[in-house]
Amino acid sequence: MSSNARMNLIRLLAARMERLSVDSIWARRASGMRRALIKSIEAEEAGQELADEQLDLLIEHSFEMLRRAAMEIPDAESAWKNLRPR
Repeated sequence: MSSNARMNLIRLLAARMERLSVDSIWARRASGMRRALIKSIEAEEAGQELADEQLDLLIEHSFEMLRRAAMEIPDAESAWKNLRPR
């Protein structure tokens, strides 16, 4: 993956982490990871070279946090069944 593609993915991941529900356990944990992503974005914009291995680790950990946060979201069918009167 090119450095440009990595940075685009990091921007996307930071935006996704920002949208996590504040009620999520993972939102609080993801805030630190989001800050690390933003620092990487700022460093890249300042012209600093970042190690691909470091960026890959940030990406990997970010995806894992988003996966875990998504597991907390109930599926729509179950939620709908709970709303219907019996």
